[in-house]
Amino acid sequence: MLNNIKSILIANRGEIALRIVRACKELGVKSVVVYSEADKDSLPVKLADEVLCIGPSPAQQSYQNENSIISAALSFKVDAIHPGYGFLSEKASFAKKCEDNNIIFIGPSSNIIAQMGDKIEARKIATKAGVPTIPGSDGAVKDKTKAFEIAGSVGFPLLIKASAGGGGRGMRVVKSSDTLEKDLNEIMSEAKVAFGDSSVYIEKYLTDIRHIEVQIISDGNNSIHLGERDCTAQRRNQKLVEEAPSPALNEIQRKEICDSAIRLCKEVGYKNVGTVEYVFDNNEKKFYFIEMNTRVQVEHPVTEMITGIDIIKEQIKIADDQTLKIKQCDVVINGHAIECRLNAEDPDNNFMPCPSKVVNFRPANGFGVRMDSHLENGYVISPFYDSMIGKIICWGRDREEAITRMKRALEETEISGVITTAQFQFKLISHEKFKSGDFNTGFVSNFLQK
Repeated sequence: MLNNIKSILIANRGEIALRIVRACKELGVKSVVVYSEADKDSLPVKLADEVLCIGPSPAQQSYQNENSIISAALSFKVDAIHPGYGFLSEKASFAKKCEDNNIIFIGPSSNIIAQMGDKIEARKIATKAGVPTIPGSDGAVKDKTKAFEIAGSVGFPLLIKASAGGGGRGMRVVKSSDTLEKDLNEIMSEAKVAFGDSSVYIEKYLTDIRHIEVQIISDGNNSIHLGERDCTAQRRNQKLVEEAPSPALNEIQRKEICDSAIRLCKEVGYKNVGTVEYVFDNNEKKFYFIEMNTRVQVEHPVTEMITGIDIIKEQIKIADDQTLKIKQCDVVINGHAIECRLNAEDPDNNFMPCPSKVVNFRPANGFGVRMDSHLENGYVISPFYDSMIGKIICWGRDREEAITRMKRALEETEISGVITTAQFQFKLISHEKFKSGDFNTGFVSNFLQK
């Protein structure tokens, strides 16, 4: 099925590593999983064709160790590396090392990762492509003079963002001029420590918004979108529930936002899968570009459920230099899908992570239900990594059916021995505000305060 790729090293762990192993098997490709000491008994390690321990449990010494992963790839003589999401998936330096060693990086080029990973540069590219951006700075803000100039132009509240930030980190809201200089200095210092880059930009802070993103696939010449996803249900800028399509958009808005994502994709010469993220102003009913994720997203399954398109397989085929076989007219949105992330956390104790041993795992099942998880009986959830232990994805003919099915699936899922967020997710999607579809990014915070 593939022309150039016969073996893939999977530089990740957990459910996404397992997802890629399964795609490799279906494509007839040898899978090589590298793992840390904490993951030696994990399901991806058990199911891969070949495996190698690349270091101690801390991610910095294993999954984020670029040289160790490249060495493993060269040792196994693999054709490609799949980074999954997180870890090295958006590290331009790692993609460049792959290129320098003639290893196919399953993602866009290092140059595009660098361009789109720089929020300031990405904003410039979006503007050039005719994609709406939030009013704010056109370039990096390095001193208080420029910051006060922008504040005078767009007004308060403002949002200061680290240019190299992501995942909800490196952001701060400034409500008045009284704290602007202090906030600017602090976020620049924090950005330097967290991302190695102190540059920031400033934009108008919108108070009543939704978070909407568009899934794109491009082979470098042909670009298509797979519709949008709504990721508005968030806690502290971390997504909890994702769904597709968005309940907030009408067909005109849907076409406009998806078309704009394609324009951006073509402007930057994008190749592989990616996600263009936007905020949608509920008051003005307008969308604005915020960033592009140059990798597969955690929430990609909701798009797969409503389109029937295997995004991981398409990603690998494009990396294999195959022409995209799917045309835009082939993409048909069927029904509605919702994803609930399950974390090993205690919602009654400020969502404190709860690493422990899985005594019994019984995943939800049945028509229209999918569970992506690396759990199995006896598996020990590690304290070294993100607390997400799985995702339940439910499809319905409409949003109401998808919610009803998700409630059933959450009740059916058993992960004994571990405190999880399943019951919290059940209450969240049962709330009248969620069921109405009329809410914003403050919904979860308000829900928790009641």
